[in-house]
Amino acid sequence: MAELAVDAGAAAQDEVVEERPFESAKASARLLFPYLRPYRREIVLVLLMVAVETAFNAWVPLSFSYLIDDALIPRDKQALAILLAALGASVVVVGFTGIARDRLYARVSASVVADIRSHLFDHLQLLSLGYYQRTKAGDILARFSGDAVTVENSLSSIVPWAVAPTFDLVVYTVLLFVLDWRLALGAMLVWPIALLGPRKFGPRALSASYEKRGLEADAVSVVQENLAGQSVVKAFGLEESWRDSFAERNATLRSKSAYSVFMGQLIERSALSGVFALYVGVVAVGAVLVFNGLLSIGNLVAFQALFLALGYALIYISQYLPNLVQGLGGFRRIGELLAEDPQVVDLAGAAPLAPFRDAIAYDGVSFAYTADGPGLRGFDAEIRRGESVAFVGPSGSGKSTALSLLLRFYDPSGGSVCIDGVDVRDATQHSLRSQMGVVFQESVLFDGTVRENIRFGAHGASDDQVEAAAKAAEIHDVLLALPNGYDTVVGERGGLLSGGQRQRVAIARALVRDPAILVLDEATSALDPGTEAAVNETLARAGAGRTTVAVTHRLASVTGCDRIFVLDRGVLAESGSHAELLAAGGAYAALWARQAGFTLTDDRAEVEPERLAQVPILSGLDQELLAEMASRFTTEHVAAGQPVIREGDEGDRFYLVVRGRLVVTRRADDGEVVQVNVHEDGDHFGEIALLRRAPRIATVTAEMPSVLLALARDHFLDLVERAPEVKAAMEERRARYLAEWEQLR
Repeated sequence: MAELAVDAGAAAQDEVVEERPFESAKASARLLFPYLRPYRREIVLVLLMVAVETAFNAWVPLSFSYLIDDALIPRDKQALAILLAALGASVVVVGFTGIARDRLYARVSASVVADIRSHLFDHLQLLSLGYYQRTKAGDILARFSGDAVTVENSLSSIVPWAVAPTFDLVVYTVLLFVLDWRLALGAMLVWPIALLGPRKFGPRALSASYEKRGLEADAVSVVQENLAGQSVVKAFGLEESWRDSFAERNATLRSKSAYSVFMGQLIERSALSGVFALYVGVVAVGAVLVFNGLLSIGNLVAFQALFLALGYALIYISQYLPNLVQGLGGFRRIGELLAEDPQVVDLAGAAPLAPFRDAIAYDGVSFAYTADGPGLRGFDAEIRRGESVAFVGPSGSGKSTALSLLLRFYDPSGGSVCIDGVDVRDATQHSLRSQMGVVFQESVLFDGTVRENIRFGAHGASDDQVEAAAKAAEIHDVLLALPNGYDTVVGERGGLLSGGQRQRVAIARALVRDPAILVLDEATSALDPGTEAAVNETLARAGAGRTTVAVTHRLASVTGCDRIFVLDRGVLAESGSHAELLAAGGAYAALWARQAGFTLTDDRAEVEPERLAQVPILSGLDQELLAEMASRFTTEHVAAGQPVIREGDEGDRFYLVVRGRLVVTRRADDGEVVQVNVHEDGDHFGEIALLRRAPRIATVTAEMPSVLLALARDHFLDLVERAPEVKAAMEERRARYLAEWEQLR
């Protein structure tokens, strides 16, 4: 889907560029001007130095007229000496001037590009979470690397390849008319001839350059994703699959790059050919004028030298145009990022939020990520200070949305989220989040020391406070045993620590700020069972005396909460303690029953026969058959990013999700990959495989490390054959299931 979006975006941009090629340059100039303004004095000085060089460049060919007519032909030694001395002095002056200009402008261009990168990075810090969820990281990184490099190349060469030649063009044109207006009129044909190529091929080159930048970003995204998942790639032998994926994108990029380079070279080639053709014509006409005594030899030589210099100035500019086109394409993409507006901003007059003292309230909150996507609808809830609460519910119920709105990653479209009666939109984001310590599902650590990663939670924290937080996270002793203790470097994304260690460091990072509100977003769902239980105990102790708000799909981790809010399709279905909700027999009890009945150790999972009876397709089997079937299930551990089944593969297994999260995707008729479902703890999938050998109609991929129980089709059919009374009911179910699945196709 993202690839199609890139292609569509590039195609749309192509249309704009083809229709208004010069407006791209104007728009880029308007974007670039604020970055040039701080260096206006240096730029003026550079232009003055360019003027000095232009004067020298004009003086050299013009001196031919005086050398020939006033010194060489009349054999005037004094005039010859003066002219040669003047030329020599000019060379020295212009040499030092050129060096000074190059050094000054190199500093200016490097500073401008550095400012652009800084502005880009600062702007990224302001953008809301939604931007990062819809934009590939590789595309963002390409703005800093490839796009910024093309802008830098274009900017650093603009003075010698565009500004200086433009100065030369103006001066040379005037001098040509001074020398001989008749030849000058003919020579002016060089303008339309030299500009014909850029006018014709420039729009195509700019369009190709812009699209090329998007394809480069797509290729970078593939590389980045591959690097991030190398453990999975090697564990499951996915090297060849990734090679094919990258080769496909690289081939597309190669084709577009070749076309882009060719279009740029065509601009230069067409201008060069036209200039040389006209030069031959001017030489011929000038020779006739000299032969008939209408023009001096000195003036003809000077004219030809000036005209050739003018032609080369135009050629310089035409040679620079491909570079300019690349820069415009890169700067347009940079401008697109800078044009992104944050979705969440501090309102005018927003005030710091007072320390939390009473309650958090959701008052009629509504929000959806897309017009038809999941979210919240009229959600009401109150969380009193000191309570431990949890938001639970099936996938897409809105539980994570409720947490995101509390953290103000998004703003509600209706209603309000209030803390002590203050709408969080009326408070500054910093003051809101500074009262919260957050532990996410993925414990993102930065490539620095353990001490630095914990201190990120509170920048002014002392070493004693850092160690106190680590003790509260129950990892202090482990950290002391590391090679360099708290000063041990954790590696990129904390890769040198185990999963449990990373999560405990993340907990310490949340606790070091001594937050009034502890926010847990699926904080233990990616851990193995033993580590999960230990970390949950740590979190329970760390949350004592604080207000704890948790989101999880694993109900066993929230049984000790004071209150549990059960969401279903964006609305609050019920709330209460674990015991109260089980007694009510509602949505929570159904979720609990679905997740219950499994036994899980680090290596093996088992399912109880009574739990199998809850699966509709198995509900007709007697207890003895269910017990035997339970023994036939095998345990499968699936790494994050690993596909369990692929669309088009022959189905031969039925799966129960013991723990984890798996995403179901399908490829639509237009080739777009769309997400159609999510499976979490207690869910099942693949039942159609028990009824017939048919190609899978969807791909199921683990989003986090998951544990599954799998039943082979042959084992299932063997058991059903022993229960004739069940067979007829199975055939009826088979027809119903097939009809339902065909609708999804």
